Amino acid sequence: MRKDRRTKTKGRVSRIGSYAIASSMRDHPHQPCITCTTFNILAPIYKRLSHKDQNCRESDYRAYWLARNQRILDSLLYERSSIICLQEFWVGNEELVNMYEKRLGDAGYLNFKLGRTNNRGDGLLTAVHKDYFRVINYRELLFNDCGDRVAQLLHVELATPASQYRNNDTCQEILIVNTHLLFPHDSSLCIVRLHQVYKILQHVESYQKEYKLNPLPIILCGDWNGSKRGHVYKFLRSQGFESSYDTAHQYTDADAHKWVSHLNHRGNVCGVDFIWLLNPNRYRKLLKTSWSEAVFGMFKNQLRKASLTEDDAFAFLKADNDGDYVTYPGFCEALRQLNITGHRHGLSVEETKDLWVQADIDGNGVVDYKEFQQRIWKPTWSEHRDSNESVDGKEQAIGFSVKNAVLFPPEVEKGRWPDNYSLSDHARLTVVFSPIRMPCSQLTS
Repeated sequence: MRKDRRTKTKGRVSRIGSYAIASSMRDHPHQPCITCTTFNILAPIYKRLSHKDQNCRESDYRAYWLARNQRILDSLLYERSSIICLQEFWVGNEELVNMYEKRLGDAGYLNFKLGRTNNRGDGLLTAVHKDYFRVINYRELLFNDCGDRVAQLLHVELATPASQYRNNDTCQEILIVNTHLLFPHDSSLCIVRLHQVYKILQHVESYQKEYKLNPLPIILCGDWNGSKRGHVYKFLRSQGFESSYDTAHQYTDADAHKWVSHLNHRGNVCGVDFIWLLNPNRYRKLLKTSWSEAVFGMFKNQLRKASLTEDDAFAFLKADNDGDYVTYPGFCEALRQLNITGHRHGLSVEETKDLWVQADIDGNGVVDYKEFQQRIWKPTWSEHRDSNESVDGKEQAIGFSVKNAVLFPPEVEKGRWPDNYSLSDHARLTVVFSPIRMPCSQLTS
Protein backbone atom coordinates (compact mmCIF):
# COMPACT_ATOMS: atom_id res chain seq x y z
CA MET A 1 0.00 0.00 0.00
CA ARG A 2 2.77 2.43 0.91
CA LYS A 3 4.59 1.62 -2.30
CA ASP A 4 1.45 2.41 -4.31
CA ARG A 5 1.06 5.76 -2.58
CA ARG A 6 4.68 6.64 -3.28
CA THR A 7 4.17 5.74 -6.91
CA LYS A 8 1.19 8.10 -7.07
CA THR A 9 3.26 10.79 -5.37
CA LYS A 10 6.01 10.48 -7.94
CA GLY A 11 3.51 10.59 -10.77
CA ARG A 12 2.05 13.81 -9.37
CA VAL A 13 5.49 15.37 -8.93
CA SER A 14 6.47 14.25 -12.40
CA ARG A 15 3.54 16.14 -13.91
CA ILE A 16 4.61 19.28 -12.02
CA GLY A 17 8.16 18.89 -13.31
CA SER A 18 6.96 18.24 -16.86
CA TYR A 19 4.86 21.39 -16.73
CA ALA A 20 7.82 23.45 -15.52
CA ILE A 21 10.11 22.09 -18.24
CA ALA A 22 7.51 22.55 -20.97
CA SER A 23 6.83 26.11 -19.87
CA SER A 24 10.54 26.84 -19.76
CA MET A 25 11.20 25.51 -23.24
CA ARG A 26 8.21 27.30 -24.71
CA ASP A 27 8.58 30.69 -23.05
CA HIS A 28 12.26 30.91 -22.10
CA PRO A 29 14.32 28.46 -24.17
CA HIS A 30 17.64 29.73 -22.78
CA GLN A 31 16.66 29.84 -19.12
CA PRO A 32 14.74 27.29 -17.05
CA CYS A 33 11.89 28.35 -14.84
CA ILE A 34 12.62 28.88 -11.16
CA THR A 35 10.80 26.55 -8.79
CA CYS A 36 10.33 27.16 -5.07
CA THR A 37 9.11 24.75 -2.39
CA THR A 38 8.08 25.52 1.18
CA PHE A 39 7.35 22.69 3.61
CA ASN A 40 6.88 22.46 7.36
CA ILE A 41 8.24 18.93 7.89
CA LEU A 42 6.96 18.49 11.49
CA ALA A 43 9.94 18.08 13.83
CA PRO A 44 9.98 14.63 15.51
CA ILE A 45 10.05 16.36 18.90
CA TYR A 46 6.52 17.65 18.16
CA LYS A 47 5.03 14.64 16.36
CA ARG A 48 2.73 12.80 18.75
CA LEU A 49 2.41 9.05 18.25
CA SER A 50 -0.50 8.54 20.64
CA HIS A 51 -3.62 10.55 21.41
CA LYS A 52 -3.78 8.97 24.85
CA ASP A 53 -0.16 9.65 25.80
CA GLN A 54 0.72 13.21 24.73
CA ASN A 55 4.34 12.69 25.83
CA CYS A 56 4.90 9.85 23.38
CA ARG A 57 6.84 11.57 20.59
CA GLU A 58 8.42 10.32 17.38
CA SER A 59 11.82 11.68 18.50
CA ASP A 60 12.04 8.75 20.95
CA TYR A 61 11.89 6.20 18.12
CA ARG A 62 14.80 6.51 15.71
CA ALA A 63 13.41 4.09 13.14
CA TYR A 64 10.20 6.13 12.85
CA TRP A 65 11.69 9.61 12.41
CA LEU A 66 14.49 8.34 10.21
CA ALA A 67 12.14 6.59 7.80
CA ARG A 68 9.75 9.54 7.60
CA ASN A 69 12.51 12.06 6.95
CA GLN A 70 14.08 9.82 4.33
CA ARG A 71 10.72 9.83 2.54
CA ILE A 72 10.58 13.62 2.86
CA LEU A 73 14.03 13.91 1.30
CA ASP A 74 13.06 11.46 -1.45
CA SER A 75 10.11 13.66 -2.40
CA LEU A 76 12.16 16.88 -2.25
CA LEU A 77 14.96 15.47 -4.37
CA TYR A 78 12.52 13.98 -6.86
CA GLU A 79 10.90 17.38 -7.29
CA ARG A 80 14.31 19.13 -7.25
CA SER A 81 13.11 22.69 -6.75
CA SER A 82 15.55 25.54 -7.27
CA ILE A 83 14.73 26.85 -3.77
CA ILE A 84 13.74 24.67 -0.80
CA CYS A 85 12.52 26.28 2.44
CA LEU A 86 11.85 23.95 5.37
CA GLN A 87 10.37 24.74 8.76
CA GLU A 88 10.45 22.66 11.97
CA PHE A 89 13.81 21.29 10.86
CA TRP A 90 15.20 19.26 13.78
CA VAL A 91 18.48 21.13 14.24
CA GLY A 92 18.98 19.50 17.63
CA ASN A 93 19.61 16.05 16.15
CA GLU A 94 23.05 15.72 14.55
CA GLU A 95 22.21 12.54 12.63
CA LEU A 96 19.17 14.09 10.97
CA VAL A 97 21.03 17.33 10.20
CA ASN A 98 23.90 15.39 8.61
CA MET A 99 21.48 13.31 6.54
CA TYR A 100 19.80 16.40 5.08
CA GLU A 101 23.06 18.25 4.49
CA LYS A 102 24.69 15.27 2.77
CA ARG A 103 21.79 14.31 0.52
CA LEU A 104 20.97 17.90 -0.43
CA GLY A 105 24.66 18.75 -0.83
CA ASP A 106 25.27 15.73 -3.06
CA ALA A 107 22.31 16.88 -5.19
CA GLY A 108 23.94 20.29 -5.76
CA TYR A 109 22.32 22.42 -3.05
CA LEU A 110 23.90 25.04 -0.79
CA ASN A 111 22.35 24.65 2.65
CA PHE A 112 21.74 27.21 5.40
CA LYS A 113 20.26 26.15 8.74
CA LEU A 114 19.17 28.24 11.71
CA GLY A 115 17.86 27.03 15.06
CA ARG A 116 15.27 28.85 17.12
CA THR A 117 16.58 30.79 20.09
CA ASN A 118 16.71 29.33 23.61
CA ASN A 119 17.58 25.87 22.25
CA ARG A 120 14.02 25.02 21.26
CA GLY A 121 15.37 22.11 19.17
CA ASP A 122 13.89 22.96 15.78
CA GLY A 123 14.45 25.71 13.27
CA LEU A 124 14.78 26.46 9.57
CA LEU A 125 16.66 25.04 6.60
CA THR A 126 16.96 26.91 3.32
CA ALA A 127 18.63 25.25 0.34
CA VAL A 128 19.33 26.85 -3.04
CA HIS A 129 20.58 24.92 -6.04
CA LYS A 130 23.98 25.88 -7.45
CA ASP A 131 22.75 25.38 -11.01
CA TYR A 132 20.34 28.27 -10.54
CA PHE A 133 21.83 30.69 -8.01
CA ARG A 134 25.00 32.29 -6.75
CA VAL A 135 24.70 33.33 -3.11
CA ILE A 136 25.72 36.95 -2.55
CA ASN A 137 24.89 37.22 1.15
CA TYR A 138 23.16 35.45 4.02
CA ARG A 139 21.59 37.04 7.10
CA GLU A 140 19.87 35.67 10.19
CA LEU A 141 17.05 37.45 12.00
CA LEU A 142 16.33 36.56 15.63
CA PHE A 143 13.02 37.96 16.89
CA ASN A 144 13.96 37.36 20.55
CA ASP A 145 10.28 37.23 21.50
CA CYS A 146 8.08 34.84 23.44
CA GLY A 147 8.01 32.32 20.59
CA ASP A 148 11.80 32.22 20.05
CA ARG A 149 11.12 32.53 16.34
CA VAL A 150 13.71 33.29 13.66
CA ALA A 151 13.98 34.08 9.95
CA GLN A 152 16.61 33.66 7.23
CA LEU A 153 17.42 36.14 4.45
CA LEU A 154 19.33 35.05 1.34
CA HIS A 155 20.49 37.51 -1.30
CA VAL A 156 21.11 35.54 -4.50
CA GLU A 157 21.86 36.17 -8.15
CA LEU A 158 20.73 34.05 -11.07
CA ALA A 159 23.70 31.79 -11.86
CA THR A 160 23.09 31.78 -15.62
CA PRO A 161 21.88 35.20 -16.77
CA ALA A 162 19.10 35.15 -19.30
CA SER A 163 20.71 35.52 -22.70
CA GLN A 164 18.53 38.44 -23.75
CA TYR A 165 19.68 40.46 -20.68
CA ARG A 166 23.32 39.33 -20.47
CA ASN A 167 24.86 42.40 -22.07
CA ASN A 168 23.00 45.12 -20.21
CA ASP A 169 22.58 46.33 -16.64
CA THR A 170 19.37 44.48 -15.87
CA CYS A 171 19.32 43.50 -12.20
CA GLN A 172 19.11 39.72 -11.86
CA GLU A 173 19.16 39.38 -8.08
CA ILE A 174 16.52 38.06 -5.65
CA LEU A 175 15.90 38.25 -1.91
CA ILE A 176 14.58 35.03 -0.35
CA VAL A 177 13.14 34.85 3.17
CA ASN A 178 12.26 31.69 5.11
CA THR A 179 10.37 31.88 8.42
CA HIS A 180 7.93 30.17 10.76
CA LEU A 181 5.68 32.51 12.72
CA LEU A 182 4.23 31.97 16.17
CA PHE A 183 1.09 29.89 16.61
CA PRO A 184 -1.64 32.12 18.17
CA HIS A 185 -2.52 30.04 21.23
CA ASP A 186 -4.66 32.97 22.46
CA SER A 187 -5.75 36.39 21.16
CA SER A 188 -2.92 38.26 22.94
CA LEU A 189 -0.41 36.52 20.65
CA CYS A 190 -1.95 37.80 17.40
CA ILE A 191 -0.05 41.07 17.83
CA VAL A 192 3.19 39.07 18.23
CA ARG A 193 2.73 37.41 14.83
CA LEU A 194 2.03 40.79 13.23
CA HIS A 195 5.14 42.14 14.92
CA GLN A 196 7.22 39.31 13.50
CA VAL A 197 6.18 40.12 9.93
CA TYR A 198 6.81 43.81 10.56
CA LYS A 199 10.34 42.99 11.76
CA ILE A 200 10.99 40.85 8.68
CA LEU A 201 9.94 43.66 6.32
CA GLN A 202 11.95 46.21 8.33
CA HIS A 203 14.99 43.94 8.09
CA VAL A 204 14.54 43.50 4.33
CA GLU A 205 14.08 47.25 3.87
CA SER A 206 17.17 48.13 5.93
CA TYR A 207 19.22 45.50 4.06
CA GLN A 208 18.24 47.04 0.71
CA LYS A 209 19.19 50.49 1.96
CA GLU A 210 22.47 49.29 3.50
CA TYR A 211 23.64 47.85 0.18
CA LYS A 212 21.94 50.57 -1.92
CA LEU A 213 19.94 47.97 -3.84
CA ASN A 214 17.42 48.92 -6.47
CA PRO A 215 14.03 47.21 -6.09
CA LEU A 216 14.32 43.50 -6.81
CA PRO A 217 12.02 40.48 -6.47
CA ILE A 218 11.36 39.38 -2.89
CA ILE A 219 10.12 35.87 -2.16
CA LEU A 220 8.80 35.17 1.35
CA CYS A 221 8.36 31.49 2.19
CA GLY A 222 7.16 29.66 5.24
CA ASP A 223 4.54 28.65 7.73
CA TRP A 224 2.75 31.88 8.63
CA ASN A 225 0.38 30.27 11.15
CA GLY A 226 -2.43 32.50 9.89
CA SER A 227 -5.03 32.22 7.14
CA LYS A 228 -6.19 34.55 4.38
CA ARG A 229 -8.70 36.05 6.78
CA GLY A 230 -6.01 37.17 9.23
CA HIS A 231 -4.20 40.44 9.85
CA VAL A 232 -0.82 39.12 8.65
CA TYR A 233 -2.29 38.28 5.24
CA LYS A 234 -3.88 41.72 4.92
CA PHE A 235 -0.66 43.40 6.07
CA LEU A 236 1.44 41.66 3.39
CA ARG A 237 -1.16 42.38 0.72
CA SER A 238 -1.07 46.08 1.66
CA GLN A 239 2.68 45.98 1.01
CA GLY A 240 2.17 44.73 -2.55
CA PHE A 241 2.91 41.04 -1.98
CA GLU A 242 0.85 38.41 -3.78
CA SER A 243 0.13 34.88 -2.64
CA SER A 244 1.66 32.81 -5.45
CA TYR A 245 -0.70 29.88 -5.02
CA ASP A 246 -3.77 32.12 -5.18
CA THR A 247 -2.37 33.97 -8.19
CA ALA A 248 -1.77 30.70 -10.05
CA HIS A 249 -5.33 29.54 -9.40
CA GLN A 250 -6.89 32.98 -9.89
CA TYR A 251 -8.32 33.04 -6.37
CA THR A 252 -9.26 36.36 -4.82
CA ASP A 253 -8.54 37.56 -1.30
CA ALA A 254 -12.09 36.54 -0.38
CA ASP A 255 -11.50 32.90 -1.41
CA ALA A 256 -10.40 31.81 2.04
CA HIS A 257 -11.73 28.24 1.98
CA LYS A 258 -10.64 27.00 -1.44
CA TRP A 259 -7.54 25.23 -0.12
CA VAL A 260 -5.90 24.12 3.11
CA SER A 261 -2.31 23.25 4.02
CA HIS A 262 -2.30 22.29 7.70
CA LEU A 263 -4.06 19.96 10.12
CA ASN A 264 -3.29 21.58 13.48
CA HIS A 265 -3.05 19.98 16.91
CA ARG A 266 -6.62 21.03 17.62
CA GLY A 267 -7.88 18.97 14.68
CA ASN A 268 -8.70 22.01 12.52
CA VAL A 269 -7.68 22.34 8.86
CA CYS A 270 -6.51 25.72 7.59
CA GLY A 271 -4.39 27.34 4.90
CA VAL A 272 -1.27 28.78 6.56
CA ASP A 273 1.65 27.97 4.22
CA PHE A 274 2.48 30.66 1.67
CA ILE A 275 5.04 31.64 -0.92
CA TRP A 276 4.69 35.40 -1.23
CA LEU A 277 6.05 37.33 -4.22
CA LEU A 278 6.79 41.04 -4.49
CA ASN A 279 7.93 42.12 -7.94
CA PRO A 280 10.22 45.15 -8.45
CA ASN A 281 7.57 47.04 -10.42
CA ARG A 282 5.12 47.09 -7.51
CA TYR A 283 4.74 50.28 -5.52
CA ARG A 284 4.38 49.86 -1.78
CA LYS A 285 2.88 52.03 0.90
CA LEU A 286 5.21 53.30 3.57
CA LEU A 287 5.90 50.34 5.82
CA LYS A 288 4.86 52.27 8.93
CA THR A 289 1.55 53.17 7.26
CA SER A 290 0.78 49.52 6.53
CA TRP A 291 1.76 48.61 10.08
CA SER A 292 -0.61 51.22 11.55
CA GLU A 293 -3.41 50.04 9.27
CA ALA A 294 -2.88 46.47 10.42
CA VAL A 295 -2.92 47.35 14.13
CA PHE A 296 -6.00 49.55 13.74
CA GLY A 297 -7.60 46.66 11.86
CA MET A 298 -6.93 44.40 14.84
CA PHE A 299 -8.27 47.17 17.11
CA LYS A 300 -11.52 47.38 15.13
CA ASN A 301 -11.85 43.60 15.02
CA GLN A 302 -11.69 43.42 18.80
CA LEU A 303 -14.35 46.15 19.10
CA ARG A 304 -16.66 44.33 16.72
CA LYS A 305 -16.15 41.06 18.58
CA ALA A 306 -17.58 42.89 21.58
CA SER A 307 -20.64 43.70 19.42
CA LEU A 308 -20.00 47.44 19.61
CA THR A 309 -21.58 49.72 17.03
CA GLU A 310 -19.66 52.64 15.56
CA ASP A 311 -21.08 55.08 18.12
CA ASP A 312 -20.50 52.62 20.98
CA ALA A 313 -16.90 52.10 19.89
CA PHE A 314 -16.23 55.84 19.90
CA ALA A 315 -17.83 56.14 23.33
CA PHE A 316 -15.64 53.30 24.57
CA LEU A 317 -12.54 55.18 23.40
CA LYS A 318 -13.75 58.41 24.99
CA ALA A 319 -14.22 56.63 28.33
CA ASP A 320 -15.15 59.24 30.99
CA ASN A 321 -14.16 62.21 28.84
CA ASP A 322 -17.00 64.76 28.59
CA GLY A 323 -15.82 66.21 25.28
CA ASP A 324 -16.64 64.80 21.86
CA TYR A 325 -13.11 63.51 21.32
CA VAL A 326 -10.62 60.85 22.44
CA THR A 327 -7.59 61.79 24.55
CA TYR A 328 -4.23 60.01 24.53
CA PRO A 329 -4.78 58.48 28.03
CA GLY A 330 -8.19 57.22 26.92
CA PHE A 331 -6.65 55.77 23.76
CA CYS A 332 -3.97 53.96 25.79
CA GLU A 333 -6.55 52.56 28.22
CA ALA A 334 -8.66 51.24 25.32
CA LEU A 335 -5.61 49.48 23.84
CA ARG A 336 -4.92 47.92 27.23
CA GLN A 337 -8.49 46.69 27.64
CA LEU A 338 -8.40 45.20 24.15
CA ASN A 339 -5.22 43.27 25.06
CA ILE A 340 -3.09 45.08 22.47
CA THR A 341 -0.90 46.63 25.19
CA GLY A 342 -0.36 46.00 28.90
CA HIS A 343 1.48 42.69 28.60
CA ARG A 344 5.01 41.72 27.61
CA HIS A 345 3.91 40.66 24.12
CA GLY A 346 2.00 43.86 23.37
CA LEU A 347 2.87 47.17 21.73
CA SER A 348 5.68 49.19 23.26
CA VAL A 349 5.19 52.73 24.56
CA GLU A 350 6.96 54.07 21.47
CA GLU A 351 4.75 52.05 19.12
CA THR A 352 1.65 53.22 20.95
CA LYS A 353 2.76 56.84 20.53
CA ASP A 354 3.39 56.26 16.81
CA LEU A 355 -0.10 54.81 16.49
CA TRP A 356 -1.56 57.86 18.22
CA VAL A 357 0.25 60.19 15.83
CA GLN A 358 -1.30 58.31 12.91
CA ALA A 359 -4.78 58.57 14.48
CA ASP A 360 -4.47 62.29 15.31
CA ILE A 361 -4.53 63.40 11.68
CA ASP A 362 -4.58 67.17 12.30
CA GLY A 363 -2.08 66.95 15.16
CA ASN A 364 -4.17 68.89 17.68
CA GLY A 365 -3.62 66.37 20.47
CA VAL A 366 -7.05 64.71 20.38
CA VAL A 367 -8.91 62.35 18.02
CA ASP A 368 -12.36 63.57 17.04
CA TYR A 369 -15.18 61.51 15.57
CA LYS A 370 -14.15 62.16 11.95
CA GLU A 371 -10.56 61.07 12.65
CA PHE A 372 -11.89 57.98 14.45
CA GLN A 373 -13.84 57.08 11.32
CA GLN A 374 -10.95 57.79 8.94
CA ARG A 375 -8.33 55.84 10.85
CA ILE A 376 -10.17 53.12 12.77
CA TRP A 377 -13.79 52.42 11.86
CA LYS A 378 -13.90 53.22 8.14
CA PRO A 379 -10.23 53.64 7.24
CA THR A 380 -9.53 55.86 4.23
CA TRP A 381 -5.74 55.79 4.20
CA SER A 382 -4.28 57.57 1.22
CA GLU A 383 -2.36 55.43 -1.23
CA HIS A 384 0.65 57.73 -1.01
CA ARG A 385 3.98 56.33 -2.10
CA ASP A 386 7.33 56.46 -0.44
CA SER A 387 8.69 59.95 -0.98
CA ASN A 388 12.11 58.45 -1.73
CA GLU A 389 10.72 56.35 -4.57
CA SER A 390 10.15 57.37 -8.17
CA VAL A 391 9.65 55.53 -11.44
CA ASP A 392 12.53 55.44 -13.87
CA GLY A 393 11.47 53.58 -16.98
CA LYS A 394 15.11 53.06 -18.05
CA GLU A 395 15.91 50.90 -15.03
CA GLN A 396 15.15 47.26 -15.70
CA ALA A 397 15.05 44.25 -13.41
CA ILE A 398 14.17 40.60 -13.55
CA GLY A 399 10.79 39.90 -12.02
CA PHE A 400 8.66 36.78 -12.02
CA SER A 401 5.31 35.67 -13.33
CA VAL A 402 3.62 32.81 -11.53
CA LYS A 403 3.25 29.94 -14.00
CA ASN A 404 1.87 27.25 -11.71
CA ALA A 405 1.49 26.33 -8.05
CA VAL A 406 0.73 22.93 -6.57
CA LEU A 407 -0.05 21.67 -3.07
CA PHE A 408 0.65 18.06 -2.14
CA PRO A 409 -1.22 15.91 -1.21
CA PRO A 410 -3.73 16.90 -3.91
CA GLU A 411 -6.80 16.61 -1.65
CA VAL A 412 -5.81 19.80 0.20
CA GLU A 413 -6.34 21.79 -3.00
CA LYS A 414 -10.05 20.99 -2.56
CA GLY A 415 -10.06 21.98 1.12
CA ARG A 416 -9.86 18.38 2.44
CA TRP A 417 -7.22 16.67 4.56
CA PRO A 418 -6.53 13.02 3.54
CA ASP A 419 -6.53 10.33 6.22
CA ASN A 420 -3.62 8.41 4.69
CA TYR A 421 -1.10 11.28 4.51
CA SER A 422 1.72 10.77 7.03
CA LEU A 423 4.72 12.83 5.85
CA SER A 424 3.77 15.83 7.98
CA ASP A 425 0.85 17.76 9.40
CA HIS A 426 1.49 20.32 6.64
CA ALA A 427 1.15 20.08 2.88
CA ARG A 428 4.09 20.79 0.60
CA LEU A 429 3.69 23.87 -1.60
CA THR A 430 5.65 24.27 -4.84
CA VAL A 431 5.46 27.28 -7.15
CA VAL A 432 6.83 27.61 -10.68
CA PHE A 433 8.10 31.10 -11.53
CA SER A 434 9.02 32.35 -14.98
CA PRO A 435 11.58 35.18 -15.19
CA ILE A 436 10.35 38.27 -17.00
CA ARG A 437 11.91 41.63 -17.65
CA MET A 438 10.13 44.63 -16.16
CA PRO A 439 10.73 48.27 -15.27
CA CYS A 440 11.44 48.94 -11.63
CA SER A 441 11.13 51.90 -9.31
CA GLN A 442 14.46 53.60 -8.70
CA LEU A 443 15.40 54.49 -5.12
CA THR A 444 16.83 58.00 -5.05
CA SER A 445 19.20 59.36 -2.49
